[in-house]
Amino acid sequence: MRRFAIGDIHGGLKALQQVLDRAKVTPQDQLIFLGDYVDGWSDSANVITFLMDLAQTHNCIFIRGNHDDLVHHWLKTDEQNENWLQHGGQSSKDSYAKLNKAEIEAHKNFFSSLENYYIDQNNNLFVHAGFANMHGPQNEYEPYMVYWDRTLWEMALALDKSLNPDDLFYPKRLKLFHEIFIGHTPVTRINKTQPVNAANIWNVDTGAAFKGPLTMLNVETKEIIQSDPVHQLYPNESGRN
Repeated sequence: MRRFAIGDIHGGLKALQQVLDRAKVTPQDQLIFLGDYVDGWSDSANVITFLMDLAQTHNCIFIRGNHDDLVHHWLKTDEQNENWLQHGGQSSKDSYAKLNKAEIEAHKNFFSSLENYYIDQNNNLFVHAGFANMHGPQNEYEPYMVYWDRTLWEMALALDKSLNPDDLFYPKRLKLFHEIFIGHTPVTRINKTQPVNAANIWNVDTGAAFKGPLTMLNVETKEIIQSDPVHQLYPNESGRN
């Protein structure tokens, strides 16, 4: 069994289908999706439908992203946060206009079923954003922290590379897990388009919402499989640019 961590999709169904095909994914593989399935390209609702169907035949784990939580909140309440609309929400709203009531109810159930984080048998953590609690995501006082926090990744990037886990000043949060796989903060912000490893964290968000590709990372071998830059698959759209 191969295991893949899959970065932020942001409505890019064409990229998701392309990268799954390039990886030659089979039902024996485990697919761990790191969240943010929506808000960006025009296929947000179609991505959710595709993932729901995929879960019927494949071994999938779906992590909750901040944008997934925002869309779920809108579907439940019809509240339209202007900040959300300006950061990909309008594309999701438009895509859901094409679904009937029964389909929307099924999507709401999907969003409700998302996991805030996943810890595997090897003590690897899969989480959308990070965590701030020194005892791990299990102990966050506010569950939303795990799909909004950026401090874990920023800390890993700024960490003195001469430190090792036995040093007094080595961050305790990083010692809780063998490896940590995240999305949320696109590595295109540091001019990268492939997953970035800092300390024991792997950031798999390669900017699919903007001008980067969508990425699958083999958890064990660290093989990288990517789509074309997603904006090339949606040439008449702007995504979240």
